[in-house]
Amino acid sequence: MSSRRDEILAEAARLFAGRGFHGVGVDDIGAAVGLSGPALYRHFPSKDAMLAEMLVRVSDRLLSVGRERVRAAATPDDALDTLVRWHIEFALGNPELITVQDRDLANCSDPDRRRVRRLQRRYVEVWVGVLAAAHPGCDRGRLRAAAHAVFGLLNSTPHSALGVDGAAMADLLREMALAAFATASADARSVQSGRATARG
Repeated sequence: MSSRRDEILAEAARLFAGRGFHGVGVDDIGAAVGLSGPALYRHFPSKDAMLAEMLVRVSDRLLSVGRERVRAAATPDDALDTLVRWHIEFALGNPELITVQDRDLANCSDPDRRRVRRLQRRYVEVWVGVLAAAHPGCDRGRLRAAAHAVFGLLNSTPHSALGVDGAAMADLLREMALAAFATASADARSVQSGRATARG
């Protein structure tokens, strides 16, 4: 069940995504949820605190659900597929949060920004661990770079998914993401094979 706090954060995300963090005032957020600006301070001490909690929640949810789904997967390939599906599900279902996370993290205080970055790094390492298991022998740095590249693809959904059926977009993104990882692994094996041949 959604709480008043959740409702405020959802409306703040919608407004931040549409107008930018600096283009939205506390009174704007209050009006969107039927509260006066001062009444909003009973829930959050500041607009900055709303942004920080919003982005920490995003990063923590991606990490915690990602870990859960990986633990439940039977094989590395299944784990990779379920991670891709999870990120697509989140991105398509929360375009405002994806936009705010991408654009407004710099507006958080240094401690809050570091906390978000720590959670994001842990999430990336979940992907790298799964990719390493699914593509043994592939350099982890290369896999990490591939994961970041795929995040760029999946997080483009606030723009790329416009006018496209949600299920069709999810299928397209999944195919593209898995193909990108397969390409990264295949290219790495080709380079390694070429080096081995040259040494021989």
